[in-house]
Amino acid sequence: MFRLGTRGSPLALTQAGMVRDALMAAHGWEDVEIVVIRTTGDRVQDRALAEIGGKALWTKELDRALLAGEVDACVHSMKDVETLRPDAIAIAATLPRADVRDRLIGAESIAGLPDAAVIGTSSPRRTAQLRRLRPDVSAVLFRGNVDTRLGKLATGEVDATLLAAAGLERLGRHDTGVAIPLDVMLPAPAQGAVGIETLAEGPARALVAAIDDAPTHRAIAAERALLAGLRADCHSPVAALAIVEGGALFLRAQLLSPDGAAAIEGEARGDDPVTLGAMLAEDLLERAPPAIRVLFG
Repeated sequence: MFRLGTRGSPLALTQAGMVRDALMAAHGWEDVEIVVIRTTGDRVQDRALAEIGGKALWTKELDRALLAGEVDACVHSMKDVETLRPDAIAIAATLPRADVRDRLIGAESIAGLPDAAVIGTSSPRRTAQLRRLRPDVSAVLFRGNVDTRLGKLATGEVDATLLAAAGLERLGRHDTGVAIPLDVMLPAPAQGAVGIETLAEGPARALVAAIDDAPTHRAIAAERALLAGLRADCHSPVAALAIVEGGALFLRAQLLSPDGAAAIEGEARGDDPVTLGAMLAEDLLERAPPAIRVLFG
């Protein structure tokens, strides 16, 4: 039986179920085994990711299981996957991308937040974007799954929080929060995308590739190439979104200083996602003010 490795959060299990169903439909399989693997990121909830190892906290245990042959593939929220991956592991497929926007929970709009509002988020991007729009707000660390974060908001620990629309929708929370327009806040690179990794060599890669959504895969590749060109890490306030238009890719990106006081934006079009991402990264860094340039490289 084909084995899918996944984290154990409700959202991760929902996404693994989506991949399982797609594989069963594509290959006529009767079942796919879902193997829950607990990650360091799930165990440590009281510190920011950047302080304890970055995005690898979501992937290293899954990588170990994949490389050891304990699972045939691993399911990831692609925005949580570090840019540089082991050569022996490949992104074999992505599911069709869901809503890429953030949702604000606790207020009807960013302008409608209370004066000096406290926002719960662990994202440097969201913090910088919010503070650029509302310099009076402050951010406090918010970790945990969706229910944990919403519970903290309900008990008044913060005035509002931000969560990815895709995750909320996959959990059936279609009416939770207010979607923030893309011209107000660009999302994190790869937000809304579910990826499936396999060994670079072996039969599982072709089996998983059968469920690949090519436009999503190209867009995610461009956004990840941008991150690679920037040499960005989990400390870096970076927003990006690529879409396929008429067969070509259109990539937009924004870099910010941590306090949101400085920002640089850019866009580019092209056919090859890796070239496009690298080209826009170079352009942004050349034009970035010192407060931003110092964060990269």
